[in-house]
Amino acid sequence: MEAVNLTQISGFLLLGLSEAPELQPILFGLFLSMYLITVLGNLLIILAVSLDSHLHMPMYFFLSNLSLVDIGLTTTTIPKMLVNIQTQNKAISYAGCITQMVFFLFFGMLDNFLLTVMAYDRFVAICHPLHYTVIMNPQLCGLLVLISWIISSLYSLLQSLMVLQLSFCADLEIPHFFCELNQMNQLASSDTFLNDMVMYFAVLLLAGGPLAGILYSYSKIVTSICAISSAQGKYKAFSTCASHLSVVSLFYGTSLGVYLSSAATHSSQSSATASVMYSVVTPMLNPFIYSLRNEDIKGTLRRLFGVAAL
Repeated sequence: MEAVNLTQISGFLLLGLSEAPELQPILFGLFLSMYLITVLGNLLIILAVSLDSHLHMPMYFFLSNLSLVDIGLTTTTIPKMLVNIQTQNKAISYAGCITQMVFFLFFGMLDNFLLTVMAYDRFVAICHPLHYTVIMNPQLCGLLVLISWIISSLYSLLQSLMVLQLSFCADLEIPHFFCELNQMNQLASSDTFLNDMVMYFAVLLLAGGPLAGILYSYSKIVTSICAISSAQGKYKAFSTCASHLSVVSLFYGTSLGVYLSSAATHSSQSSATASVMYSVVTPMLNPFIYSLRNEDIKGTLRRLFGVAAL
């Protein structure tokens, strides 16, 4: 196929999860419901943390940032998918595709860093409880979040600049429901060796490093919990990090599962379907995991709904 100059590309076609006409109304209703639940659930978390002074602690500060990022992650992909299904038009402009890819990379990497910061917060709370308020002061918490935002911004900017250097063929169909970086590299007609190397190195460094930090933190946490003599003390210590551990397992389990399964099957369609787990399902479940397992969050939400009812 003949390569097309970047300036001549009008857009791409997002093939979505299925091209079967009878499945489109089902997909539209399902993803609209999931998106509304995600936005509402995470907004309630942000509202609860903002209004209740008892929740003005590092743990809930990071949680509110995570909820904001989850809203951004789903808003980057689902609304465009819903519009395409409703209008029966799969087109997305070149600029729109690059923009979608940039924001998805940004929010996805930021999600990764925030989970790491929250693991460090639990590590300090359980392993160094007497120094917790001194170590996790507001300045450090703000700095950790700011660094996470800066690194995520630089990462997404770097990847977008790399993609902008690529040339594309006339066949611009993307077998996905959003403009995913790996799919863009595969679609390019020019040499993508450098792009692939940068992508894999960045994933290894910026995703593997935080994951190693999370595993190290929880190894220390487990050791500290085992050293507690009373069963009640062990349960209390474990309950403070159970929600975060559940979210970490869900996020990394689904995302790693997607890339391992796609590498094994080499099927773009199956990869797109599996991507729903970490890009849509995980942000939707996060508020439920934290609210159901956390008595402080549940108490605040009860009071909020009680005031609303009155």
